[in-house]
Amino acid sequence: MAEMYKSRSPDLIELWHTIRIPLIIAIGVLYITIRLRSILRARAPVLTTPPSPSKLEPQLCAEPDGTVILPEKFEATSPSNKRRKLSPAKNVPKRITGGEARKKKPVKPNPGAPPAVEGGEEITQRNGKSIQVFIFYSSLTGSTAKYADKLSNDLFSEPLHIPKPTPPSVDNAEPEPVVEKATFLPPIVENLDYLDLDDYFISPATVKGPNTTSVYLLLIPTYEITSPVDAFLEHLSETHNDFRIDTRPLRSLAGFSVFGFGDKEGWPTEEGRGGGVFCGQAKEADRWMSKLTGGKRVFPIGMGDVKGDALANMDEWRKHLEIALNDLATGEILPESTGVDSEDEEDVAQDAATTEPLVDVEDIGNSIRSSKPSKSKKSSAPLAVDFTTTNPRTSKLKEMVPTSSPTHSALTKQGYTIVGSHSGVKLCRWTKSALRGRGSCYKYSFYGIKSHLCMETTPSLSCSNKCVFCWRHGTNPVSTTWNWVVDPPEMILSGAMEGHYKKIKILKGVPGIRADRFAEAFRIRHCALSLVGEPIFYPHINEFLSMLHARHISSFLVCNAQHPDQLARLKYVTQLYVSIDASNKESLRRIDRPLHRDFWERFMKCLDIIKAKKDRMRTVYRLTLVKGFNIEDEVEGYANLVEKGLPAFVEIKGVTYCGTSTSVGAGLSMQNVPFYEEVCEFVKRLNGALQKRGLGYGIAAEHAHSCCILIASNDYFIDGRWHTVIDYQKFFELLEEGKEFGPLDYVGPPTEEWAVWGNGGFNPADERVYKKGKHKGKTAEEVAAELAAEAAEAESGCG
Repeated sequence: MAEMYKSRSPDLIELWHTIRIPLIIAIGVLYITIRLRSILRARAPVLTTPPSPSKLEPQLCAEPDGTVILPEKFEATSPSNKRRKLSPAKNVPKRITGGEARKKKPVKPNPGAPPAVEGGEEITQRNGKSIQVFIFYSSLTGSTAKYADKLSNDLFSEPLHIPKPTPPSVDNAEPEPVVEKATFLPPIVENLDYLDLDDYFISPATVKGPNTTSVYLLLIPTYEITSPVDAFLEHLSETHNDFRIDTRPLRSLAGFSVFGFGDKEGWPTEEGRGGGVFCGQAKEADRWMSKLTGGKRVFPIGMGDVKGDALANMDEWRKHLEIALNDLATGEILPESTGVDSEDEEDVAQDAATTEPLVDVEDIGNSIRSSKPSKSKKSSAPLAVDFTTTNPRTSKLKEMVPTSSPTHSALTKQGYTIVGSHSGVKLCRWTKSALRGRGSCYKYSFYGIKSHLCMETTPSLSCSNKCVFCWRHGTNPVSTTWNWVVDPPEMILSGAMEGHYKKIKILKGVPGIRADRFAEAFRIRHCALSLVGEPIFYPHINEFLSMLHARHISSFLVCNAQHPDQLARLKYVTQLYVSIDASNKESLRRIDRPLHRDFWERFMKCLDIIKAKKDRMRTVYRLTLVKGFNIEDEVEGYANLVEKGLPAFVEIKGVTYCGTSTSVGAGLSMQNVPFYEEVCEFVKRLNGALQKRGLGYGIAAEHAHSCCILIASNDYFIDGRWHTVIDYQKFFELLEEGKEFGPLDYVGPPTEEWAVWGNGGFNPADERVYKKGKHKGKTAEEVAAELAAEAAEAESGCG
């Protein structure tokens, strides 16, 4: 047997090699034929013969209260008669609800049974189609992400309340058509910031099932700074204008809708990004999506105010959106009829620009803004829906930080004492350090100001920038114009001093407080107007400064170079600062995130004003270095700005990382905090660039503990020594004389030797305590002894 099988095996192998290729081809052709046949059979329409009028079954009628009535008599209708007369009972329109897709089954009506219900509503026949909803959002701080999750959870979570049309009369009653309902799949939430936009906005997203279509819902916040929304809008624009891509690449979508988030209080009327209006970037996204889809808006754009009740605004929009989606699913509106054609978008935008201001319509939700009907015969643009509270604005101004507001609560938790409605005071950490004899801040090393005699306050908590390095946790209000109640300067000053003294009293029992300095602290000698916000924003800033000087309290005022008009009107200040956080426009936009559209022009104008004031007061450029933002390759740019303004001093300090979620959202981390050695290297290069230009500047002083270095004009290099300290008594005397004077008229004694560049800047009269590393909790003397012992041990070792 074994020999027989061995003899036959070569024949079988040869036979297999002969027929294997035709066999494989035949199997492939058979599979393709069966597959094509099944696909064509699934797509082929099912033709049914309509029943003869004489064979029509009697239909059920219902009273408005839901009682089912069986008609007693139905007239037989001849074939020539086009209408069928019904019994004199009232027809009620069917209510349509979402649900799972069910296969069509021919059901013979049972005259004696009530209609089947699901959740209190009639079940309609379905055609097996399904709709996949995609929810796209962009978010810097996570707020829009929460809104997107809530929308996903709430969509179709409540029974719909669809208004019922008037029932038809008996004479013209028509039999109700069978409603074919599509099924809505669970929504998919996607973050635009991390998506490959080509996968979703050059062609529709891939969905499961041959009969599944998609609906795009976009939640778009509007920012006045560079954000991922800009990249998304740019992508939509490039997709539309790319000749290699179809004009309407998303036309196969079932539809789309957009909801925008904006700050109506911050910039209610000023022009900005995305068309310069409230929720401008959302409106721009709506316009581009209309072009890409061929005008398939399921529901007009909605808008919510983040300073109002944005959640209620979005919830109202969602309810109307659900009704529109149901109409789309049941075929009551066609995708092609949900909006204007993309060719008409520009015309519609121009028509909207010439119409009257939007007016309130109260029949849906909080408010719907509508415009005059278009004169064109074509379909007009869908109305923008603003679900924010739009009650008429009263002439009474609001408070900037009301006591009941979240802003007031957040600032209070951070240690601020709110004074009046728009001012604040807070105890600086250097004040606490000086009271314990552990050192003052750089102001003492540079200018002779003792930290325990300094009050840090601001008459305006509002700011026009959102700097990435701001350690105020991003909770203070922002605005470009003053539109709040104005408190009198007398109240602000008295309230600030009272709040400051109360905070000093609290420190009475803190271990290590020196009694002599604690007693001195109840006589404020200096006021730093740099706490939070924009002090120069306060309308009565000159009166406030005059009251400080009348009490012999010196003033350091810091502005962010965004309010040139207020800066030009400013009178005497002991020392005037301007923040120079970047050397070019794009870098300034990234790091300061200004609200003004013309921020760079304002910035440059303020530098011109600083130059004009340099002969009347001490002027300072303050540079905050943030690694990865404004250090690399910007030395020459900074030198150009110094040449433009010619300030008396240039303070360079490293950024302080506060670790807030706001900083993380802006892309700031410990990686962006420069080491002191890096700050020193930057200062050397900047000083070299200034000397190459022939500008008379030099490195005068330093305070390593604050990571801060001072470059000063050679005007303050007198008799071979730097004189950066201020003669405060002389300053007050010159003010009281009422004559014109300049900054060199109140130059103080020479800068202390321990504060001069190269000596560290720590006051030897104070006791330095290390708070980090292996020397944590030890004094400078103890650390020096340990270092000496380690050095001696290393020298005594062998080798």
